[in-house]
Amino acid sequence: MRIIICPGIHEPALTGEFISECLFSASGSLKAQSGGKILIFPSESLLTLSSLHILQFLSDRLQDNLKSPVIFISFSAGVVGAIGAACSWQLLGGNVKAFIAIDGWGVPLAGNFPIHRMSHDYFTHWSSSLLGGGHDNFYAEPAVEHLSMWRSPQTVKGWWVDPSVEVSHRPVHLTATEFLQMLLKRYEPN
Repeated sequence: MRIIICPGIHEPALTGEFISECLFSASGSLKAQSGGKILIFPSESLLTLSSLHILQFLSDRLQDNLKSPVIFISFSAGVVGAIGAACSWQLLGGNVKAFIAIDGWGVPLAGNFPIHRMSHDYFTHWSSSLLGGGHDNFYAEPAVEHLSMWRSPQTVKGWWVDPSVEVSHRPVHLTATEFLQMLLKRYEPN
């Protein structure tokens, strides 16, 4: 399984911090047991908004191995290009296991694969869910600064919510890192 990282427009060091915290253990091995490879789309410019450039990057790195399962993790402006690339990859016959949008406020999300949103506050969670988002989402409470979701998700506490279940279902309190790791474990190959 491959994990495709589509950062926003920010200093690259933040992406390194995100990956270190969420995807690697202290020993340097992937926390997800998939043995997967992490591919990071270079996001120093506005190209992070381009699904065509992300799709080309994916095609080059996977050499058109469409059956290799992929999970997209995107942040902020990177959500814009990543959702188009994920849908296009699937239309070409690719295997998209899941799409995780972190603070992709205002970006409509739809696809024939599981979609999850993570938001830095309740308003972003609520207003973004009107544009699609699937099941099992996360929002920070108390609210945090936008970049905190990417720089230090281990410190962001909030709620795992699933709008598809009954109103009586209680949200679960956890950190953004714990939520993301739970999703990655769910989509690991058996």
